[in-house]
Amino acid sequence: MVFSSILFMFIYLPVVLFLYYISPVKWRNPILFVVNMIFYGWGEPVYILLMIVSITINYINGILIGKWRHVDDKKAKAVLVVNVVLNLALLGFFKYYNLIADTLNIVPFINLPELNVTLPIGISFYTFQTMSYPIDVYRGDADVQKNYISFGTFVALFPQLIAGPIVRYKDVADQLGFRASSIDQFSSGVERFMIGVGKKVLIANNIGALWDVYAASCGDLTFVGSWIGALAFSLQIYFDFAGYSDMAIGLGRMIGFEFLENFNYPYISKSITEFWRRWHMSLGTWFRDYLYIPLGGNRCGKARQILNITIVWAATGIWHGANWTFLIWGLYYAFWLLLEKTFLLKYLEKSKVIGHVYTIFVVVLVWPLFQLNDIGLAGQYTSAMLGFGANGFIRSDDIYYLLTYGVTFVIAIVACTPAGAKLWHKLPKGFVRVAAPVIILLALIISTAYLVDATYNPFLYFNF
Repeated sequence: MVFSSILFMFIYLPVVLFLYYISPVKWRNPILFVVNMIFYGWGEPVYILLMIVSITINYINGILIGKWRHVDDKKAKAVLVVNVVLNLALLGFFKYYNLIADTLNIVPFINLPELNVTLPIGISFYTFQTMSYPIDVYRGDADVQKNYISFGTFVALFPQLIAGPIVRYKDVADQLGFRASSIDQFSSGVERFMIGVGKKVLIANNIGALWDVYAASCGDLTFVGSWIGALAFSLQIYFDFAGYSDMAIGLGRMIGFEFLENFNYPYISKSITEFWRRWHMSLGTWFRDYLYIPLGGNRCGKARQILNITIVWAATGIWHGANWTFLIWGLYYAFWLLLEKTFLLKYLEKSKVIGHVYTIFVVVLVWPLFQLNDIGLAGQYTSAMLGFGANGFIRSDDIYYLLTYGVTFVIAIVACTPAGAKLWHKLPKGFVRVAAPVIILLALIISTAYLVDATYNPFLYFNF
């Protein structure tokens, strides 16, 4: 269990910032390393050991690869292979053992023990971060980091530790050595952090409560109701994860780090290909650079490209969770991406409207499968969305929820587009300088009041 939001914002974060900024520059990484471990181990201290093991394995192997890369490529490559296997083994055991055991135990003569392994928070994110470092060292894209504390600080950075974005070592290597700080950067970080808090607390949590209503009624959905619920979850997961990414980027700026963007208005996309260039960009580029391209990418003919895309999206699906529904979800997107690469994309490009409607339909249709974690329930829900098995077209409850959540829907839909940001940047600079602090303060007060009063505050991507 991680820090509660109130404890984090009003105790942990101020203390960390105070210690960080009163310390000499040379002590800032060690301080971050310690507070990162405190943050991660607050609820489950035992998993600090797992993180230290992961840090140590990749740190040592990075040094060995750097030592042998130019003098004995076979040794360097062997260490790299061992490192990848060890990382995937740790991730595989803690994340997928229960799934594998339950699946194989269906076979009569197999009886794997039920260990009830609990999932360490954020293991999918920090495993990919640590694993990419030795690969980049081998490729010559990153220098060897010989300072254990600096490397551990990179792996366990509290702003993005438990829910991303996935930060690669080569993107922050220089910042680990020296980080410039300024009032403008810090204030920009505060602003971005509060934007994320607002997305998460004021939009995602509110619209997510509506999704929960419909998710609990999979067998008794009307056609309209099923779409209301699915649209609610589509907005919830976007503002939940994009909000957390904003918070991570903002927190990083407060301590001198600049993380890459993770979302770029994905719901304005006009194809599934474009959607996945805009959604969870750090994960998409990770799979592109460390799996798709090494497999051959599109360089080995059409048949091999189809296979590579299928493998990548099967991996993308199962990365999200230890349930076969995630594999189906990933293969679903592989199907549409292959369809677009084969012939569909050229037709979608002829009409922005058709392309956008098609993209929203394809994306929203499969979100229930992503969240319900049960093929039967997801099948019932999706069937209702397609008009099969729906309990009527619409009923009074659906109208009630539409009226109740209508304003939230409108705000969320507008906030999914660049319209608000464009309007903000067109305002007079003098007005912006005065209004921004006021809006940030109001967002803090309202969000805090909501958090104090509310019992519903899930972070969806903590599960991955």
